[in-house]
Amino acid sequence: MKLRYELILYWSEIDQAFIVEVPELPGCAADGETYQEAVQNAEVVIQEWIQTAQALGRSIPEPKGRLMFA
Repeated sequence: MKLRYELILYWSEIDQAFIVEVPELPGCAADGETYQEAVQNAEVVIQEWIQTAQALGRSIPEPKGRLMFA
C-alpha cells in the first residue's frame, strides 16, 4: 500500500522523542527515538488507522498532498 499522506514531524523536548502527526487522519500520530524510527512507526500507524476505519465502515480521506499548516 502506498502511503501518500502528509506527515508533520518534530522533536518534542517533553517526550524526548520525534513526533509524527498525520493531519488528514484524525488522531493519527506516532513517535520514535530517531527521525527514521518515527517515520517507520507512522507508516505502521497509518495502515492500522486505515484498517480500523475500514472495519468500522468509516470513510478514508484521500491524500491531498501538501497542506498549508506551516
